[in-house]
This record gives sequence, structure tokens and C-alpha cells, in this order.
Amino acid sequence: MNHPAPAPAPAPGCPQGTAVLRLTGVTLHLGRDQQQVTALDAVDLAVAPGELVAVTGPSGSGKSSLLAVAGGLQSPTRGTVHVAGTDLTTLKEHQRTAHRRRHIGYVFQHANLFASLTAREQLLLTAHAAGRLDAATRRRADELLEAVGMSARAGHCPDRLSGGERQRVGIARALVLAPEVLLVDEPTSALDRARARDIVGLLAQQTRAHRTATVMVTHDHEILDTADRVLTLRDGRLT
Repeated sequence: MNHPAPAPAPAPGCPQGTAVLRLTGVTLHLGRDQQQVTALDAVDLAVAPGELVAVTGPSGSGKSSLLAVAGGLQSPTRGTVHVAGTDLTTLKEHQRTAHRRRHIGYVFQHANLFASLTAREQLLLTAHAAGRLDAATRRRADELLEAVGMSARAGHCPDRLSGGERQRVGIARALVLAPEVLLVDEPTSALDRARARDIVGLLAQQTRAHRTATVMVTHDHEILDTADRVLTLRDGRLT
């Protein structure tokens, strides 16, 4: 007697239709021919508004690739990536860039600040590029710099900031437009323990206050208690 096949397991995350960020069947191959590796293997992920999801896993497991694909910085080999209701895989490069500016904040592992701009100007340039440089955004930029402990250094360029200070500016920059999706790569790697707790607490507070869908990649197991969910990426597969 033939039995019907079992229904597929639901994707990790929130119910269909409620996710701000949704990856479905995302596979990413890097390299070619004999050197090809699978960085992501049929990844499904859904993140709801106001939810902070932490992703951990060993080095080389695909965590940075996950953020690059989720943020539209890299196109997957297969699968779809929906951000704020739009499938990034259907967009041309300039369209992805525009969509990313409107909807996504990105905290890079290395701050990637502009050498000639002060800490405050880093935040204001992000707002200007998105066409949202107004008095309210200027106030928010100053409030965020204060929240990350950088008010006294707001007029300094990156070459006069420590690695941890540059990281804090990068975090404030990613938050300045209160994005719908926030992607965070190793936010505590250049911070001491006390500052790390403060910064991750700020990320969690902003996530809930602004109903942001946040994915945070981290090796730091001491901050996992701030997340709503903790997922593990191993050999490109998310569990």
C-alpha cells in the first residue's frame, strides 16, 4: 500500500507572510570546477519584525556568505531572498543597491569607514545617500553616537580612532535610518567584555523598538542570551 509522502518541514522562523527577511532554498557555490565549494546549502530562514536571530558556527561554515546573500551583496546560485516583500534575486544590480539603501542596515566585521570623514559625517553620509538627511536624522545620529559612547569622538576621523571605536561608529551608522532589516557581522570582535554587552544590548533594544528583523553572526557565546533565537550554521547548512 502506498503512503503519501510526509509534508516538508517548515522553514525556521515566523509564519509565511510575516517575515521581513526570508531566504528560501538558498544555495551558494563559490569557485569553479574542481575548486568549487558549497558555501550555503539549501538554507531556509525567516526573520520577523522585532526579532533578533543569532547565527553561530565554526570558521568557514558560511556565516559571512549568509549575510552577503541576505543583504543583496551577493546573488545565490539558487533560491530566493525576500527583503521587505521584494525578491532581491529578480533585481538588477542598481535596483538591489537602491533597495538595500532603503531597507537594510549592515554592520561589517571591519567598520569600513571613509578615511576623510569624521565619525558623525559617516552617519550623515548614509542618510544623505538614502535621501533622508533632515533635522530628525541629524538628531538621531547624535543620539546614536552618544548611545555607543562616541559623542566625545564624533569629530574625529578613523585614523584617530581605535579599532573598537571604529566598530562602534559602524554600528551607529547601520542604525541611523532605523532599517527594516539589520545584518550584523561579529559586532563584538574588537570590543572589551563590558562594551560588548552594552553594544549588543543596544542592538537588541533598537531591534525591538523599531520592529527590525536582525540577523547577528557571532562567535561570542556570552552574548547569545540577547537573541530571540540561536541557529547554527555548519558546512553551509542551517540548523
